[in-house]
Amino acid sequence: MACSATAQIIQPLSINSARSVDNSDACAKILNPSSFLVSTPRINKKLFSVNKSISPFARRSATVFAVSSDVVKEKKLKSNSSLSNLLITKEEGLELYEDMYLGRAFEDMCAQMYYRGKMFGFVHLYNGQEAVSTGFIKLLKKEDCVVSTYRDHVHSLSKGVPAREVMGELFGKTTGCCRGQGGSMHMFSKEHNVLGGFAFIGEGIPVATGAAFTSKYKREVLKEDCDEVTLAFFGDGTCNNGQFFECLNMAALWKLPIVFVVENNLWAIGMSHLRATSDPQIWKKGPAFGMPGVHVDGMDVLKVREVAKEAIGRARRGEGPTLVECETYRFRGHSLADPDELRDPAEKAHYATRDPITALKKYMAENKLAAEAELKVIEKKIDELVEDAVEFADKSPVPARSQLLENVFADPRGFGIGPDGKYRCEDPKFTQGTAHV
Repeated sequence: MACSATAQIIQPLSINSARSVDNSDACAKILNPSSFLVSTPRINKKLFSVNKSISPFARRSATVFAVSSDVVKEKKLKSNSSLSNLLITKEEGLELYEDMYLGRAFEDMCAQMYYRGKMFGFVHLYNGQEAVSTGFIKLLKKEDCVVSTYRDHVHSLSKGVPAREVMGELFGKTTGCCRGQGGSMHMFSKEHNVLGGFAFIGEGIPVATGAAFTSKYKREVLKEDCDEVTLAFFGDGTCNNGQFFECLNMAALWKLPIVFVVENNLWAIGMSHLRATSDPQIWKKGPAFGMPGVHVDGMDVLKVREVAKEAIGRARRGEGPTLVECETYRFRGHSLADPDELRDPAEKAHYATRDPITALKKYMAENKLAAEAELKVIEKKIDELVEDAVEFADKSPVPARSQLLENVFADPRGFGIGPDGKYRCEDPKFTQGTAHV
């Protein structure tokens, strides 16, 4: 990647190297790779440190290191290495594999149901990006919050929302997590602290920042035992949006317990990331506000997980926010209505070889963490779970017409009270002419 201010970059990222190792030093000071997942399976916490001995003004220009996906190498384990050198235990590996496989199987089924006319509107699938959702969300507690985007099905599943409820919502049924009123882009679950998917880019970041402020307020003002953390997920296209910068500023200023997770899949619909921003290295926007910025290979769940551990840990300890750029890739078009004709077929083929689920499966086999038969059992279990979710959603009832405007007005019945003192929803003429829900 060229660093020259005069260089004109108009092509997508090179399929041979998403970010050049040789040139990365010219763009930013990269920590020696030996300190990250090479000499030890534990992350170097200095990556996330900001020098507190200098003034806040000087700190703005202080170096905060990042990790490039090209310099973070897999730890080469010798045949006589002990299991303690592995990044995960067998139980952790099986949990990660099950969650990632669930995300992939669920989204593949969504594609089938969409083309069969069971779903309506825009449906954005997560195929290829599972390492990011699993790597971060499976480290959370139930009390922690997740704020998503319009690509929110898998985030909800990773946080524990039942597949039946997510599929029911996609089908627009009353058994959905939003009673069929949210649809694909607006998953929400109070029980699981999924604070919503949001259709407009950047729309969820202020909500996430507010949730993080709530956690800090509970701890410092109300003196409650509260260490809740919020994850804000968004894409590369959002990082040129004003709300992104405003919330980074507030989060750093107030040291909020939040992690900003950029799922940089290199394309904002059909716009290459390199053509849309003056500096493609999103992680560098973190240090500009005095918070750590980290870049990680978002196609490797183990690398994502190690970065997530420290970023979430910092937030939980009251040390403030972190900006994490996960470089990933979506295997389908922007939505199921997108023919995906703008991306280079060679680029798509390259990233297909880096499938995060296949990579985890290989890692577990090579390190004797799981046999093929064990993974097949998980796959069968998930396939049956997804089939059950479809059957459940298909048989579930559609919302009643009286539900159409519920949650619009403060009145709990939704339509308010008419001049005659009766609820408007009880007047059959009130909704005449509206489409059947």
